Amino acid sequence: MNIRDKNLYYIGGVVRDEILGKKSFDVDLTYVGDAIEFAKNLPEIEIVQINEPFGTVKIKAQGEEIDIASTRSEIYPQKGHLPVVEKTGCSLKEDILRRDFTINALAKSTFNGEIIDYTGGVKDISAKLLRVLHDGSFIDDPTRIIRGLKFSVRFGFELEEHTKKLQENYLANINYDMSKKRVKKELEETFNLNSQEAFNKFVNQKIYKLITPKDFDLPKTDFESLIKKYGAENIWIIYAGQLPDIETLPLTKVEQKIVDDYRQLKEKTYNSDFEIYKNFEGVNSESVIMFAGVNYDAAVRYLENLCKITVSINGEDLKALGINPGADYQKCFDYIITRKISAPDITKADEISLAKEFFGL
Repeated sequence: MNIRDKNLYYIGGVVRDEILGKKSFDVDLTYVGDAIEFAKNLPEIEIVQINEPFGTVKIKAQGEEIDIASTRSEIYPQKGHLPVVEKTGCSLKEDILRRDFTINALAKSTFNGEIIDYTGGVKDISAKLLRVLHDGSFIDDPTRIIRGLKFSVRFGFELEEHTKKLQENYLANINYDMSKKRVKKELEETFNLNSQEAFNKFVNQKIYKLITPKDFDLPKTDFESLIKKYGAENIWIIYAGQLPDIETLPLTKVEQKIVDDYRQLKEKTYNSDFEIYKNFEGVNSESVIMFAGVNYDAAVRYLENLCKITVSINGEDLKALGINPGADYQKCFDYIITRKISAPDITKADEISLAKEFFGL
């Protein structure tokens, strides 16, 4: 979508990514003034959605949708929670100064392509540094600490020394009255990158303290490699779910079950392949991968080999043998499993024979 106007600017990540030579998937535009009125006067566009309180508008032209925001300033009446819009239609500089890091506080004119840099963001991109815009940044929004971790991993950047000190100070004096929904969102985006480096920094820099005041030691397991090899749908919970007090975040039922199963696995013994099989049977792969941090050999033994073992016969086959339904059905299936663990190539016909053997037929 080609819209040019002296008051319309690309803003934030799209400008950063262009300087870095990376493709940007989110294109944010800001209008110095009233973006809604600006959009209403654009020719050949459709207004899809308007958000009056935030001064934002979604438009559609030539099949493409794009968001345009009015410049705005914000305040944090409740630290750690969503900010409140102070005014819309403010100056570009005021809008920029409400952002998180200097690398995301850049604007580019749609009119002449000029880069607007009030905070030294271009220099910090060149130096690969993450720098907050003011000393109260983490106090206003502690999720910026997790966002900084995400950017450090994505771009190979490090915290600038003063920013690092501000982070350390905040993590030593956390205000736990914060938006847990926002914390979870940032954790999801960070850990879904599936980066062991991110998890290591998360633990070693004590960023996990944002979730729990309890101490947590870094497991000596490369979860990144395990996830890449065996796959997982809910990557982020493999990392974050190992923390105590993870329930302070708004987990879904699936995420909570993964955590619960992981904790139950820690209470069991793993003295034989049969025990390993029975303990992990029916458990989500995420829980098994998490457990690799406790018992690596057992988890990998199951993921690599034992999970492929299945019993082909069922209750109907046992009925056909004249066996009435009951608790012995499961005992029979377990008996077959023990044999298949040592001889995985056993056929269904072999299983029938084993069932007869088990019942003395």
